[in-house]
Amino acid sequence: MAQGATDAINFVKEEEAVLKLWKEIDAFQTSLKLSKGKPKYSFYDGPPFATGLPHYGHILAGTLKDVVTRWAHQSGFHVERRFGWDCHGLPVEYEIDKTLGIKGPEDVAKMGIKAYNDECRKIVQRYSQDWKDIMSRLARWIDFDNDYRTMYPSFMETIWWVFKQLYNKGLVYKGYKVMPFSTACNTPLSNFESGQNYKEVVDPAVIVSFPLEEDPKVSIIAWTTTPWTLPSNLALCVHPDLSYVKVKDKSTKKVYIMMEARLPALFKTEEEYMVMEKFPGKTLGGKKYTPLFEYFKEFRELTGAFRVVLDTYVTTDAGTGIVHQAPYFGEDDQRVCLANGIISKDMKIVCPVDPSGRFTEEVTDFKGMYVKDADKEIVKNLKGRGRLVQQSTIKHSYPFCWRSETPLIYKAVPSWFVRVEHAVDKLLASNSQTYWVPEFVKDKRFGNWLKDARDWAISRNRYWGNPMPLWVSDDGEEVVCVGSIEELTELTGTKVDDLHRDFIDDLTIPSKTGRGVLRRVPEVFDCWFESGSMPYGKAHFPFENRKEFEDNFPADFIAEGIDQTRGWFYTLIVVSTLLFGKPPFKNLVCNGLVLAQDGQKMSKRKKNYPDPLSVVEKYGADAIRLYLVNSPAVRAENLRFKEQGVRDILKDVFLPWYNAYRFLAQYVDIFEQETGEKILVNEKSLVVSDNYMDRWIISFIQSLIKFVEKEMAEYRLYTVTPRLVKFIDQLTNWYLRMNRRRLKGDTGREDCRKALETLCSVIFSISRMMAPFTPFLTETIYQGLRKMLDLSGETDARSIHFLMLPKPREQLIHQKIETAVSRMQSVIELGRVIRDRKTLPVKYPLKEVVAIVKNQEAKEDLVSLEKYILEELNVHKLTVTLDKDQYGVRLRAEPDHRQLGQKLTSALGTVTPAIKALTDEEIEKFQAEGTIEVKGYTLETGDLRILYNFDKEGDTPQHYDAHSDGKILVLLDTQPDESMLNQGVAREVINRVQKLRKKAKLQPTDNIEVYYRAAKKLVAIIEEFSEFINSTVKQPLKAYPVPDSREKIITESMPIKTDDLEITITWSEGGKREISPAKVPAQPSSLTAGAGDALQTDLAPAPAVAGVTPNSRFVNAVLVGLRAGQGRSGSMATILLDNPAGSNGLTMTLLVEQAQCVFGLRGVNISLFSDAALKQPLKPDVKLDSLAKKTIYVALSSPGSSGGQSSAKVVDRPVCHFANVEGKGKKGTLLLENPRGDVLSLAELQAQAAAVLNSSTRVQLSAKKDKSGVLTSSASADILALHGKTLTVL
Repeated sequence: MAQGATDAINFVKEEEAVLKLWKEIDAFQTSLKLSKGKPKYSFYDGPPFATGLPHYGHILAGTLKDVVTRWAHQSGFHVERRFGWDCHGLPVEYEIDKTLGIKGPEDVAKMGIKAYNDECRKIVQRYSQDWKDIMSRLARWIDFDNDYRTMYPSFMETIWWVFKQLYNKGLVYKGYKVMPFSTACNTPLSNFESGQNYKEVVDPAVIVSFPLEEDPKVSIIAWTTTPWTLPSNLALCVHPDLSYVKVKDKSTKKVYIMMEARLPALFKTEEEYMVMEKFPGKTLGGKKYTPLFEYFKEFRELTGAFRVVLDTYVTTDAGTGIVHQAPYFGEDDQRVCLANGIISKDMKIVCPVDPSGRFTEEVTDFKGMYVKDADKEIVKNLKGRGRLVQQSTIKHSYPFCWRSETPLIYKAVPSWFVRVEHAVDKLLASNSQTYWVPEFVKDKRFGNWLKDARDWAISRNRYWGNPMPLWVSDDGEEVVCVGSIEELTELTGTKVDDLHRDFIDDLTIPSKTGRGVLRRVPEVFDCWFESGSMPYGKAHFPFENRKEFEDNFPADFIAEGIDQTRGWFYTLIVVSTLLFGKPPFKNLVCNGLVLAQDGQKMSKRKKNYPDPLSVVEKYGADAIRLYLVNSPAVRAENLRFKEQGVRDILKDVFLPWYNAYRFLAQYVDIFEQETGEKILVNEKSLVVSDNYMDRWIISFIQSLIKFVEKEMAEYRLYTVTPRLVKFIDQLTNWYLRMNRRRLKGDTGREDCRKALETLCSVIFSISRMMAPFTPFLTETIYQGLRKMLDLSGETDARSIHFLMLPKPREQLIHQKIETAVSRMQSVIELGRVIRDRKTLPVKYPLKEVVAIVKNQEAKEDLVSLEKYILEELNVHKLTVTLDKDQYGVRLRAEPDHRQLGQKLTSALGTVTPAIKALTDEEIEKFQAEGTIEVKGYTLETGDLRILYNFDKEGDTPQHYDAHSDGKILVLLDTQPDESMLNQGVAREVINRVQKLRKKAKLQPTDNIEVYYRAAKKLVAIIEEFSEFINSTVKQPLKAYPVPDSREKIITESMPIKTDDLEITITWSEGGKREISPAKVPAQPSSLTAGAGDALQTDLAPAPAVAGVTPNSRFVNAVLVGLRAGQGRSGSMATILLDNPAGSNGLTMTLLVEQAQCVFGLRGVNISLFSDAALKQPLKPDVKLDSLAKKTIYVALSSPGSSGGQSSAKVVDRPVCHFANVEGKGKKGTLLLENPRGDVLSLAELQAQAAAVLNSSTRVQLSAKKDKSGVLTSSASADILALHGKTLTVL
């Protein structure tokens, strides 16, 4: 861990070090001990199945749970966090069925339930250790040792108790319903289960004829997409009020009856048929027809089957307007046939399909066939008998079994039900007492589901599950419901300690009414009933922990994915409402789904997503955590997972944050060495500096603490995380950059101390706030901060996770300062946009920046911060004015479409042109008065957006360029004079010296001397600005020659505009510090990419592009026994031997330096070899031409120190992606990444092109020959997409 800050950080290695620390101090359990006695915060963890490894959905939900529970702990609560396992049900049984080749109940009967359940026990915790390891690696603090499992006897006993409570309330009944049925798993599914997995499929669509008995030449025709249900047809249904017709098919002369609106379903044109008669559907009611099959003809006499019935559920949008009724294979079919007496509740059901989806013996023609396979044979049979009218296919969405991935069928199934429909109002009342994030899921998706709640089938005809505790007499008249193990023992006389079927199925209960013995029903509980009862089961309520449970129920917090609105969330609220009349939780965070990058569902088969552990190994767990919780998924929207997004978290957030800490640690050490004083910050007694920027950053962090405290209390992580991440930018890109001189001590000892203490306090505060989100990095930084902090008031300060969150200190919040700095930042950012647009680097000073503002307060703010604006924009003069007319600036108004649209609705379209036509005077009056009338509507502040309009062709001087954010307009004088240009050159010199120091891995405290050699004009500029240069680099620049007595550290030549500058850095006399290979990180530090160990070292070479070769000659280089340092990653690189082509050729010495540079091995004594075995070193006089298109190997010079051979693939093309470049009469090559995997930004690519073409200013690159193909940051997000292309320098 970063006990002392280093230039390089390997995030993965640091996380591993933190895990070691946590293990040493037993961090999680210690934190629970520290919080014991504090108010309790209750949390329910939804139980996953342990039959598979965690995926990104688990990681997302787990991270959300971990963030919230860590936050609760650090807010002063005691948070018990117990992991739970769903051990029963289809996921386990389906694995066993696949392994053992079990096809149906008869196979289980042959092997015996005990043997079957023993197999289930073996695999039920197959991956439990993997889950524990992975969750721990992801920093999720949850108790695996004190877990709960649905297979524990204590949990199972509570489920029996829950069921008995419902049974005693009269809420349990046995019946049959048409339900979604999985033929692969031989079991029905709940409605919410069947809605989890819809797929697009192609099914047969047939129209069949039903000749009327009264006139067999006339047939009623019906349409279906499930031909396999036709053998079970008992009726036809029409809409009573819609129009039906008798039509004659002119081509076949056959007469059909169908709905008038559905004629196009059978005929393409009106010429194909003749309407013979038209009548309402009710005319058809009661008409009898000839059955399709004879299998159930007896029902004609028994129930009056095979006749037309009426119902309004028939629609005009599909089929023929006549629906065939198979009452035991469709919910509506069953309802309609019951209402018309075709079937009754107590009759034998007509359901000739077994649990495996095969026709039973009643259907003699298709006996034993799987129903979906029988479709073709049934259609063939109907065609042969002249009953098939039309045959086609239809593509539609169809439900599949979520476990077996096989199509579901709808089938009448005997089942035990819990009454839910009667309690809809109570369910909605319970839901109204809960708080959801985001709220729309509660009110719409979940609320609508509750409104349509149906009775819940809680039984399954399976084996590995919690047996239903019902013992029934043979005649079904005597039923005993058992609610505990003790009661079972009393009733059966047998003591058991396991409640699974293989232990209790043989137990009987003597009848109290003379009916012999009662035997247990064969069903087991649906595993959703168990997970919905987990609040009680995990506590073994009411048998134990009664008071503790009642004191902490409902739970304060739960969280899962949006798919659980019809799953766990639903079952939780149903069980709790029916038991106690209230919801089981108070607050719920619902996350969206994590999809593959292409927007498809993540699929192991398709391999369309990166393995989670491999991503952790590359970038660390914190990066994944922050990527997920700072994504749309926290707002219950879907997230397309992109590995680049994880990488960007490191680059854009973690590295700047760590570098801020590193900078602090570095200069605290220097301060303490130079002054002999100790920096020790006590946050509570810290005296705030009177420095304006110190007061700003302290106010900003206090406002952030206040905001985050409020938003986290509302569980709005989607507002919190972006603000926390944004603060890192404010800290690093504003406070740190603008206070570097103070922090380095340039403004005096006391001011330096105040700046260091301020920075330390702020980093400490943001680290504690970020600790629940990024527990590893915050721990790393905190361990380094500890020596700067007065933690005497802490009970245990060994971990940042033992500390409480900071509380906002209202007296330190200065909103006026924050507003002023925000305005200053706007001016600076707008000025930078203009500079970028005009390709004017900040190094080159400009004459003036003009800020046009709307009120006096804004003017005063900017004037008070003038020095910062001048310094950041590098301009000589700031003018702040309200007089826009002086510069030819006008106001214009636009409607705020969101606010005004809600107010005006359809009238917005009429009012918008009038708003845009408002004059300058009218807008100014509106700004002063706050209201304006437009087209009869009174508009108020917030209804309009007031913008500046800058017309460069008007009165404004031509040397100004402008940019506005709508509140402030910035004009920048973009014409520098010679003095300013020279000052810019001086800044370039400073930049080259600083880069060379960094390349040589020098520390600020190193005693060095800097020598230079340059052309006469450049020498004159260096001498003119010597004081400015020396004060910045802290060293006088001395002209060559370099004294022989000085030991050289590094020498490099570089262009500055049209002149060459050569710089040599040496040790000053007696000032040498040893730089050894040991200083190079053993693993890649990846400062630019932020990756962890071995980031991208396994990448394949860039693909070949047909017909494209680089303009420049090249050699590939591979590391052997070394890891890249200085922020580089990867083990393969490409070195250009000449660039542009034919120029700037390398020597052997320069080739070694290039290898050191590209792999970040400055200061390391390396050698180059022509073979992977490192037997053939390259000689100093080797002709580099002979190396073109070959591969060289880079290793330590010390014999035997390399530690292995390379297995990298050798190719005769660049291993890195490249693009060719042309311009100024030259041709060269740009490497889009180097080493392989370290991808350049567009700005870096432009700088590379400028160096190749010896341009002193930034160049524009175009994918075409003109400006129509200019590359921009937004259009060039994927730099590697330029691979093999030719770019033009404009």
